[in-house]
Amino acid sequence: MTLDVQALLATLTLEEKASLLDGADFWRTQPVERLGIPGVMVTDGPHGLRKQAGESDHVGLNDSVPATCFPPAAGLASTWDTGLLARIGEALGRECRAEQVAVLLGPGVNMKRSPLCGRNFEYFSEDPLLAGELGAALVNGLQSTGVGASLKHFAANNQETDRMTVSADVDERTLREIYLPAFERVVTGAQPWTVMCAYNKINGTYASEDPWLLTQVLRDEWGFEGLVVSDWGAVNRRDAGVAAGLDLEMPSSGGAGTRVILDAVRAGTLSEADVDRAATRVLTLINRALPALHEGQSFDADTHHALAREAATASAVLLKNEGGILPLDPAGGGPVAVIGEFARTPRFQGAGSSQVNPTRVDTALDALRAALDGRREVTFAPGFVIESDAADEGLVAEAVRAAAAADVAVLFLGLPASYESEGYDRDHMDLPAHQLDLLHAVADANPRVVVVLSNGSVVTVAPWQDRARAVLEGWLLGQAGGSATADLLLGAADPAGRLAETVPVRFTDNPTIGAFPGELGHVRYGEGLLIGYRWYDAHRLEVAYPFGHGLSYTSFGYSDLSVSVLADGDDPRVEVSVTVTNTGGRPGRETVQLYVTDPQASVYRPEQELRAFTQVALGPGESAPVTLTLGARAFAFWHEGARGWVVEGGEFGVRVGASSRDIRLTGTVTLTGPGYAVPLTAESTVDMWLAHPAAGSWLREQLGTGLFTDMLSDPANGQMMRAIPLVRLSRFPGFPVTEPDVEAAVQRFTTR
Repeated sequence: MTLDVQALLATLTLEEKASLLDGADFWRTQPVERLGIPGVMVTDGPHGLRKQAGESDHVGLNDSVPATCFPPAAGLASTWDTGLLARIGEALGRECRAEQVAVLLGPGVNMKRSPLCGRNFEYFSEDPLLAGELGAALVNGLQSTGVGASLKHFAANNQETDRMTVSADVDERTLREIYLPAFERVVTGAQPWTVMCAYNKINGTYASEDPWLLTQVLRDEWGFEGLVVSDWGAVNRRDAGVAAGLDLEMPSSGGAGTRVILDAVRAGTLSEADVDRAATRVLTLINRALPALHEGQSFDADTHHALAREAATASAVLLKNEGGILPLDPAGGGPVAVIGEFARTPRFQGAGSSQVNPTRVDTALDALRAALDGRREVTFAPGFVIESDAADEGLVAEAVRAAAAADVAVLFLGLPASYESEGYDRDHMDLPAHQLDLLHAVADANPRVVVVLSNGSVVTVAPWQDRARAVLEGWLLGQAGGSATADLLLGAADPAGRLAETVPVRFTDNPTIGAFPGELGHVRYGEGLLIGYRWYDAHRLEVAYPFGHGLSYTSFGYSDLSVSVLADGDDPRVEVSVTVTNTGGRPGRETVQLYVTDPQASVYRPEQELRAFTQVALGPGESAPVTLTLGARAFAFWHEGARGWVVEGGEFGVRVGASSRDIRLTGTVTLTGPGYAVPLTAESTVDMWLAHPAAGSWLREQLGTGLFTDMLSDPANGQMMRAIPLVRLSRFPGFPVTEPDVEAAVQRFTTR
């Protein structure tokens, strides 16, 4: 079945067109039975299908049908693997088709501005390039199956506190360089069928009714072709939303939104053309979805579980491995004490709208016992009650006895589900105190301790990690996380995960201190461009583990850096090549990270920024060339005066390494860069006039070799003099340029 969108639009009444812009219930679009227009279903993701079983309830939280629970974004981001993300997207699409779901609500590509955001488990990274590339891969994979994605939450939705009403107050350069690029990469690289607007305001305007955001940037600049849907309950003024570019309100407003639209059209405050435009987009979405929604489709649950296991294995990050305690020898050795309730009762996903009903769940305890198969004794002690703030002395004593009798203690620690969820932010970054007390007690009994973490948001490790020989950051690993953890602990798989966010030494080091979650209805993004590693680099702060960090059971060497300019001028392209060698004794997979610096910029720029990455799998002793290509945006910054991206000519630094603080090779590249000449006015400073490519020569000629030239170049006072607006300096006695000369020069040099 297909729809003739334009013919239907001509046939629909105004009332019917307006009705299409409102949901039919919590999950379905509005049908128009008179013309055979069906409704289609959208439902929660993004790491698994959360389709409500039976009829939807009034808040959309009924039990959902069984579906594969892949690792949430916090884990998937640590894979740095776009190919894997695309395959997961394809699997999600197959499961959506089996349940006749037209659009999966995800992925979320909001930035991890603060480690306290309660929904960080559902977002990829603190870096917009990494988040955008992973998000685009997931969307491309999903949509290749004929199921749409919903890119969310657009934009600057980086906290849960007051998320429905708070104004994120952000300067435009920070928006353009940090908070919008991930969305831009997904839109330009994958064309998601829908984009979901955020709840919050941006600089005082609700995202759901912001024409700059939803039309100028999203559609006019980035070329978005799809439909904009509201987050559930994000609509403020429905008529203003339609005019701004918000097409579909979800969930159903019970007809309230439709009445507002009709009243506004009849009053002349909203054009029928705006309604037609939005209705066309809704009809187009329905038409795109119909071919994939036929009944009788299914998916292979076993195959998808295996993919979930692969994804979980790639998501975990080996932070520390002192003395090579990992991998544990699976062939024999002393007893292994598995301690911690998370080993038996895993926490494998976050809470809130993305909570999936898994097809099955692997536990690490069962997986370790099965893998060792009696070759090493495995004992278990729960150690603590997960949702408890107090220690259970009996459980602690049991855990200590188990540790003391074992060759190694594998201690599973993490955050209870109540610590992090959609709907509220965290109060701190710490593990529960009684879990840390257990760690100390176990380490006193047996110093050979391996800690496995379960957490959706980054936690502080610096105060306690000296009590552990190894730390495996397990994030939330989805339904197959238990088997994946056993694979990593026993060396059946090599840890290849790399951090997608910085682990600070302490909470008070993070960039949002004093500016999160805001006050009096506003949250000020006072740190500007400096979130994540950009902040820690700028302030020369020590970190527990840097962005991009992750250990392997092998090692890698970098050599033969080559930097070549393929094109210069208005559209520069630079090629960076290195050779990567596996210098260890096991196969492994390395993530090569490329950072760019701009030390000569005319504006403040972060010390370094991730501009490209790739992965290479190598056997022991094997080498391979790796080539990365950088386009203009890798060297550009957003220039508010130019209202666009500017590449300034000069020398840029190129850094290649294994993390943001493990740079192996450095080089430079010199680009001409088109630059940007700031328009001159009479009030422009002498410095600005002298820096202008044409006006500078004119002014130097007028000044000649007299007193004022000497004053302007004087080492002691020249800077003060050059900061004076030229028109004011023209009034000084004896200055060789008059005020009329300045006015004439403004006309001359701004009309060229």
